Amino acid sequence: MSASNQNVYLKATRYGKDLVRLLRVYREGQVQRCTELTVRLLLDGDIATSYTKADNSVVVTTDTCKNTVNMLAKKSQNVDNIELFAQEITEHVLKQYAHITHAYVDIIKHKWSRLSVDGKPHPHSFVRDGEDVQTCSVVRERAGNKVAIKSGLKNLLVLKTTGSAFHGFYRDQYTTLAETWDRIFSTAVDCEWVFTSNDDKVLRHINFPAIHDSIKKITTDTFATDDSASVQATMYLMQTQALAKHPEIAEISYALPNKHYVGMDLSKLGLDNTGKNMDIYYPQPDPSGLITATVARKPASKL
Repeated sequence: MSASNQNVYLKATRYGKDLVRLLRVYREGQVQRCTELTVRLLLDGDIATSYTKADNSVVVTTDTCKNTVNMLAKKSQNVDNIELFAQEITEHVLKQYAHITHAYVDIIKHKWSRLSVDGKPHPHSFVRDGEDVQTCSVVRERAGNKVAIKSGLKNLLVLKTTGSAFHGFYRDQYTTLAETWDRIFSTAVDCEWVFTSNDDKVLRHINFPAIHDSIKKITTDTFATDDSASVQATMYLMQTQALAKHPEIAEISYALPNKHYVGMDLSKLGLDNTGKNMDIYYPQPDPSGLITATVARKPASKL
């Protein structure tokens, strides 16, 4: 039976260029800045015949997608503001190609922090002082020129040596975990937030970098200061504070893997490493707990 006679249909399509890497240098007199990005640009639209009829006339090549990102990076002053840069890419694509109906851009902003020399910020030298990154996903739809933006931070590794407990949990015949009133709490924060508006004009004027810095500060401050009853409770506190401070955000999600540190048994060495004397721990690579939640605003009531 030929493919054309089968009872099937092309349900979804999306293609483009992934892992487009670039470094943009901003030269501002003697002081310079740099921004390193990894970009994915995917397209969708009236392209079905490229799949079903081997018709390449509708294909904007993936190489063209790569060149588009690099060209706009050269022209744009917003490469370091990844949500704005992503909007510029999606806007260009829909203006350039009449048969493309959706443009999808995902950007990872890699971390470069300015070096200090003799206590003074160096004008053009930087260090990768952590693996945490900024992220954003922007989708632009030709119909109504709708734009959806999701921002995030990822791989933010944090640890505190006290100020965390876990007790009073459900127990049955399969529960072996001991309750604890003092434990190490460590996690790699993965957080995303969605903006309320899909109006292009509104989304061009949001201060995305300031919101990102604020969410990161809320996350780290809450992690450090909350007398944590559980990962769940601390996570929810982070989320409610973020929504209270930023009305532009519609919902916020966290995924927090619980990185376990287990006290070592040193009794065979004649050493007491238990209770208040415990200060040597084994960083357990796996398995790990994984706690997730999304907190959103309630829909406005209609009179």
